[in-house]
Order: sequence, then C-alpha cells, then structure tokens
Amino acid sequence: MIEFNNITKKFKTNFWAKEYLAVDNISFEIAAGDLVGFLGANGAGKTTLIKILMDFSRQTAGGVIFDKSMGQSLSEIKSKIGYLPERPYLYPHLTGREFLEYVGKINSIDSEALVKKIKYWTGKMQIEHALDKLTKEYSKGMLQRLGFVSCLIHDPILLVLDEPLSGLDPIGRRDFKKIMLELNKSGVTIFFSSHIVSDVEEICNKVIFIEKGKLVYEGNIDTLLMKHTSDLYTVKTLREGRIEIAHLRNEEKNAFLEEMISKKIEIIEIEKEKISLEEIIYKIKK
Repeated sequence: MIEFNNITKKFKTNFWAKEYLAVDNISFEIAAGDLVGFLGANGAGKTTLIKILMDFSRQTAGGVIFDKSMGQSLSEIKSKIGYLPERPYLYPHLTGREFLEYVGKINSIDSEALVKKIKYWTGKMQIEHALDKLTKEYSKGMLQRLGFVSCLIHDPILLVLDEPLSGLDPIGRRDFKKIMLELNKSGVTIFFSSHIVSDVEEICNKVIFIEKGKLVYEGNIDTLLMKHTSDLYTVKTLREGRIEIAHLRNEEKNAFLEEMISKKIEIIEIEKEKISLEEIIYKIKK
C-alpha cells in the first residue's frame, strides 16, 4: 500500500547552523490490512517521517510511493487517509458537533449520512454527551477522542496516527486500542507511532523501530519474539504443601518431569519463558 523509499531528511535551525540529519536513508513498506506499530524514543524521527508521508514536510532525498489502489492524484490519496497528529488543534470556539460537521463538509459527506456517522462514532468514543460543548471546555482525553472521531467519519482505508495513546487514561487507552482492532479487522490499514512498547505488542502484527533517525527493525512481531524466545521453561510443582519453581532448559525438562511423576509430586504448571517486546527492543538498541 505504501513504500518509504530511501527517505532522508535534513534540517537547519537557521541559515548559519549546521544541517541536522533527522532521518537517515530509511526504507520500509506498509501492506494493505497491516496494523503497524511505529516505535522509537522521543526525537527518533517518527513524527518527521509521518509528516513526510502526509506531505506536510518534504524529504531531502528519497520518496513515498503509494499503491495505485489509493488513487492517481495526491488529493485522491489524501481523501482516503484519516490522520490524527500528536497534538491535534481543534477550533476552541466551535462545539464538538460543529467541528465534526465542518470536517464532514470538507470531506463532502452527505448531510444525512454525516449526522449518522457523528452519532455512531461519538457513541463509540463515548463523547456524544459533550457534543454541544465548546471544545475549549474539553479535557485532554476528550479532545483526543474528538480528534479520533474526526479522522474516522469519512471512512478512510488508511489511518495514520501520531502518538494516539499518549496522555490518555487507562480506560481511554483501552477504548482506543479496541476500536483500532475493530477497524483493522474490517479492512482498515493502520500505521501508528508510539514510544510505549507494550501497546504495540498488544495489538499490532508488525513493528517498525527507528533509533536516532535510522531503521533498526522492520518485520512481524511474532517472528521477532520467536527469534529472541528463551530456551528456558518454568515448571511449578507442589511438594509437601509448598509451591516450588524450577527453571529448566529444553533438554533437562523431560527428565525432570519424569522424576516428578515417579515421585508422585504434583506438577502445577509448565510454561516456556517469554521475553517481552520491550526487552527485545532494549537489547537491539544496545
């Protein structure tokens, strides 16, 4: 669906300053139907790449290639994208309803259909009760929810979300992730940036990780986890009323289990030890 082809971006803070290399020759692909987590520490270059994708900033070298199914012109392509920036600006002197109606009209949505879409999505995001309040009266979490609705009401086939879970409370994070999964299952491709690894591990099928403007990893999360899976097993047994835990290698496991069975010691649990995506990313960075 989208190919980032050798993207490089350099900045100058002023005419006399030395150029700063924000993105260094990065290439990766997003396929239709993917739910991609875009990982990196603050300042790694995630927002810069997203701005290049959205044509808000121009790359120094390389290019973004869209599949023909997205459209022939840039305006047609953009009409199929739902975009939520890290810090969405919502007109403070409009109500939530007025803001969504404005966005709907920009996207040429029929008035009757727009009313239904606003009702549906604000109900899903649990902000329907606040639609007639001015957005300047909204909390940060409510603004984030309203911003999310605004990029959904035109039925995009691609969602580009910059730190959509940042600053949300646990309930808000749960709601966002649930809806992102539902949208992805319905066929929407999702590309979202985050510096919270556990969120990406929970819902994504693919991860792209950049560090200091360089691509560190691109690929399937399960493949990455399997590649770094420990060879150890945790075996819990119940011996004389006490739970005992043994950490065993694969070649030790069967002999240990046979011994426990022969001694009629109860085996409570056998589990292969797993390493989290966060631990793997930390190891890769080192």
